[in-house]
Amino acid sequence: MPCEHLLIPPVYLSKMNVLETQVAIKIAREEFEKRLARNLNLLRVSAPLFVRPESGLNDNLNGVERPVQFDVKDIHADVQVVQSLAKWKRLALKRYGIQPGQGLYTDMNAIRRDEELDNLHSVYVDQWDWEKVIHREDRTFQTLHDTVEGVVDALKETQRILCREYSALTPFLDREVTYLTSQELEDRWPQLTPKQREDAAAKEYGLIFISQIGGKLRSGKPHDGRAPDYDDWELNGDILVWYPVLDRAVELSSMGIRVSPESLARQLELAGCPERAQLEFHRALLAGELPYTIGGGIGQSRVCMVLLEKAHVGEVQVSVWPQEMISTCDANGIHLL
Repeated sequence: MPCEHLLIPPVYLSKMNVLETQVAIKIAREEFEKRLARNLNLLRVSAPLFVRPESGLNDNLNGVERPVQFDVKDIHADVQVVQSLAKWKRLALKRYGIQPGQGLYTDMNAIRRDEELDNLHSVYVDQWDWEKVIHREDRTFQTLHDTVEGVVDALKETQRILCREYSALTPFLDREVTYLTSQELEDRWPQLTPKQREDAAAKEYGLIFISQIGGKLRSGKPHDGRAPDYDDWELNGDILVWYPVLDRAVELSSMGIRVSPESLARQLELAGCPERAQLEFHRALLAGELPYTIGGGIGQSRVCMVLLEKAHVGEVQVSVWPQEMISTCDANGIHLL
């Protein structure tokens, strides 16, 4: 059903009209991007829209999403639209000679054809993808913690600017981050699904970072899927906020310290795909030829939606939606672009 996952707030009225929204989107994007680059010491670079499948650079996300693939006449080969730039960024850091303590960020645009469409998910994905070089000894939770604080600080500062510009907006991000592991969530709410645990934790604490995502919990099931070849499952996590407009938790960023040669080999075995070790990117990483890094993705439209207190991501980006969803939203004051 096209509207099965659609949430309709009991009472919803957008706090700005379409033209005001377009201006506010520009402010949000520019202010956040500037602060993210400053806080994490990042340089903006250009990025690919598509890559060759055999390069191993494309992200297979949870392992079941089909990439968009097409042939290029003059090279007599197929290419794939990127699903994220998690691995490409790490290779770029080496190529550009970026040193520890510095990093890069870029605009990542993707088409996720298998996405389940709802208030937060679109076929069109736009992210700030970022990656930073670190020393081997910095592969610690403290490094992850400090980086989370830098991202959250950029979000809070951007929200304050928007709230000064638009008095109807509410600074609901203005709180401290609570750090929780996925196992702690399962231990506390074993009867709930992982998404329900996220809602419960976010509602209690307001702003949370859930770490250690990808490996199996004591129940034998992972909290959520993670590809085995970019994040270290022991040193990654998601930033979530309790979002009053939809009365649910909303993930704003997924990030992590990237796999070392040792953790890559281990996670490929655990995920049942050791054959990936033969791909170009994986061979270079296992040989110790790539830098140690930390990185992540931050949804541009997702951030704009939350900071502007919209009920649907289609209010801040142009995409395609089922006609039933468009009609249902329109009947409830949610006007998709």
